[in-house]
Amino acid sequence: MAVSVAENLMVYEKPKEGDQEIKVEDYAYLVKRIAHHMMARMPSCVQIEDLIQAGMLGLLEAAQKYDASKGASFETYSGIRIRGAIVDEMRRGDWAPRSVHRNSRRVAEAIATVEARHGRDARDHEIAEEMGLSLDEYYAMARDSASTRLFSYEETYENDESRFDEYEPSDGLRGPSEQVHRNALYTDLVAAIGKLPERERLVLSLYYEQEMNLKEIGLVLGVSESRVSQIHSQAALRLKSRMQDWQSYE
Repeated sequence: MAVSVAENLMVYEKPKEGDQEIKVEDYAYLVKRIAHHMMARMPSCVQIEDLIQAGMLGLLEAAQKYDASKGASFETYSGIRIRGAIVDEMRRGDWAPRSVHRNSRRVAEAIATVEARHGRDARDHEIAEEMGLSLDEYYAMARDSASTRLFSYEETYENDESRFDEYEPSDGLRGPSEQVHRNALYTDLVAAIGKLPERERLVLSLYYEQEMNLKEIGLVLGVSESRVSQIHSQAALRLKSRMQDWQSYE
């Protein structure tokens, strides 16, 4: 399933309102939009074509399994499937070299150490100092390390009763114990997000819930796009530090 660069740069266009028949090609715009949105936080070694191909598989699966009687629109349902397919592909590929995983653990440990020492949220420069790095070096490390997160934020922000739970996998791959485990992870993650610094919570909400891109979030916050990326990475690593008990889950 080849995807050309020219196709990647096409303007996203929604199918006309009122279309009765679901045509997969009409929703290619959704795959591209989601892939480019998720690409913003991926390391440079990840190619947009790979995300789009994985997303297209999710779209095809959505078209096969969609049930209009459940109440959700096809766009809503397929968006969940597309994101899930992309996340699954990233997990299977395990793109991150060992050094990135090591650095991710180092950052999480540094955050935990600083916060235990001061009894408050660790600040960027304090984490960098704890690791013996300059701020720029720390931000560069955080950018790649954040993408090795031990959970999917998409699942957190979309796991509500009206949309996500209606479409639990029916292939028998998720047993009762697995679901209980996931529910516990979800509960703890939501609680951890609620304890993040206000700006980090806002960035996560705007990015995952409102699906704004980094440039748009920067305009809201009055900061640069690169600064939004830094805040996002910082939030991801702070969460990882506070969710250490779940690292063996995935």
